[in-house]
Amino acid sequence: MAKTLQDCTTLHNGVKMPWFGLGVYKVEEGQEVVNSVKTAIRHGYRSIDTAAFYQNEEGVGRAIKESGISREELFITTKVWNTEQGYETTLDSFEKSLEKLEIEYLDLYLIHWPVKDKYKETWKALEKLYRNGRVRAIGVSNFHIHHLEDLLADCKIKPMVNQVEYHPRLTQIELYEYCRKKQIQLEAWSPLMRGQLLENPVLKEIGQKHGKSVPQVILRWDLQNEVVTIPKSINEQRIVENGAIFDFALSHEEMNKIDALNENLRVGTNPDSFDK
Repeated sequence: MAKTLQDCTTLHNGVKMPWFGLGVYKVEEGQEVVNSVKTAIRHGYRSIDTAAFYQNEEGVGRAIKESGISREELFITTKVWNTEQGYETTLDSFEKSLEKLEIEYLDLYLIHWPVKDKYKETWKALEKLYRNGRVRAIGVSNFHIHHLEDLLADCKIKPMVNQVEYHPRLTQIELYEYCRKKQIQLEAWSPLMRGQLLENPVLKEIGQKHGKSVPQVILRWDLQNEVVTIPKSINEQRIVENGAIFDFALSHEEMNKIDALNENLRVGTNPDSFDK
């Protein structure tokens, strides 16, 4: 179990990925994202998750450069957007992302959504980038079991990560078990359900017992479930607080209580019905 912000899970190809990182969805390009990323890195974060769609890769790149931390110590993730999926267009999109980030390689490149009739060709492009050493690990985002089955049927390289909406109201237990069985690391986006769980009495009670906030309880639950988590914040105090989850542990009973909050409730789009 992770004991510090720098502790890593080992992906099935041997690459080490931090259990904990900063997500920058809806963080404004420019000074806001630069400050957010630099603050996180200063406080010990080593994993940063962005995407072409977020339109803040340049700011992330600037923050990396100004952080004073060597590139090798950081784990940088970005994603190919839906309109750029397909073989050649994905390769082009990758080059644009690297240019904006001003880095020579990616640690993790993900397919952002499973665009029907396109994600297999997109995956072939990711396999090429991986084989050519341009990216250390490749994976998917928002893939249900049936998307993974379809991809695994004829891919040459198995995805290393599946980043999905995951929080106490959406535990995705079948997908969770499937990914464990296939050695695909599950990663949580929107782990705090966009703030909708802050007043939950069960989580508040558990937090009070440990002297921790509701977000800290949820993020600890992620880690104890061996799910990588990337909460977003632009507030320094919250960035620090989110990462201060290595000095307590949830009991088996507390974990079960949190699991029982599941309602299969999404705050994001269902991958089967998103606008392609």
